[in-house]
Amino acid sequence: MKRRNFIKKGASAGLMAGAALALGGRAGLLASPLQSKPYDLVAVMGGTPEAMFDLGIQSLGGIGSFVSKGQRVVIKPNIGWDVTPDRAANTHPGLVKRIVEHCFRAGAKDVFVFDNTCDNWAKCYQNSGIEKAVKDAGARIVPGNSESYYQSIEIPGAKVLRSAKVHEQILECDVFINVPVLKHHSSTKMTAAIKNMMGVVWDRRFWHQNNLHQCLADYTLFEKKPQLNVIDCYNVMVKNGPRGVSVSDLVEMKSLIISKDWVAADAASARMMDLNPAQIDYIPLAHAIGSGNMNLEELNIHRIKM
Repeated sequence: MKRRNFIKKGASAGLMAGAALALGGRAGLLASPLQSKPYDLVAVMGGTPEAMFDLGIQSLGGIGSFVSKGQRVVIKPNIGWDVTPDRAANTHPGLVKRIVEHCFRAGAKDVFVFDNTCDNWAKCYQNSGIEKAVKDAGARIVPGNSESYYQSIEIPGAKVLRSAKVHEQILECDVFINVPVLKHHSSTKMTAAIKNMMGVVWDRRFWHQNNLHQCLADYTLFEKKPQLNVIDCYNVMVKNGPRGVSVSDLVEMKSLIISKDWVAADAASARMMDLNPAQIDYIPLAHAIGSGNMNLEELNIHRIKM
């Protein structure tokens, strides 16, 4: 992770906070003088997905800063592909399970998990390991394979994607947590937080046929945004995405990115893959319309090395 430019170019205060944590462990995090200034983005490296989330979410005030007692939570991982977890085409099931557990500890009444998959939905849910992880944690996994689950919405201010059909779980939830896996993508060079929204809509073919990058940016104007974005960067597919061919496509990065700002999260994700965020077209487009901040040097980034 040291060679990843987004960490090197992060706010100096964030680097100092990361150094303090490395020296002082969890106590270093809690004792950091920068706790008075909220972190814009947290980057964790060196642990399991579960442990990295446990530690990283503390920097943003814990899951209780996002989930309150009695609320209905939706978690949207990437479950798009009928492959096993070792292929890293889908979000790590252990990470999804741990986020569900945190939500219930914060008092969530219900937690739902779904995706509009690319391969057969039942096989994707099962073979990704996510269905079992969700059920083991006490949450409900629901399908996204029928148009009947989606409702039409308007997106004021959009240039191309002025309307869409969005899954009812997104429209009805109190809290929306976006949990994509970082990987290469043949159409957009990479996929992370914003592109994961193609799994909450029914009519995504329109996106591919009508300026995909502009549609991605347009969707960020929709009012039902994720309150939290957690990007799985444990094993990162650096070629042959989004489905991958074999485990040889992967680089083990053992990292996690957490942010309320999905533009910042995707800019950081681009740096993880040694890409320039400005050259991932939807990122500057989303930045320009005020959906987040891609300028990582302006952010208070907390780097945690486990």
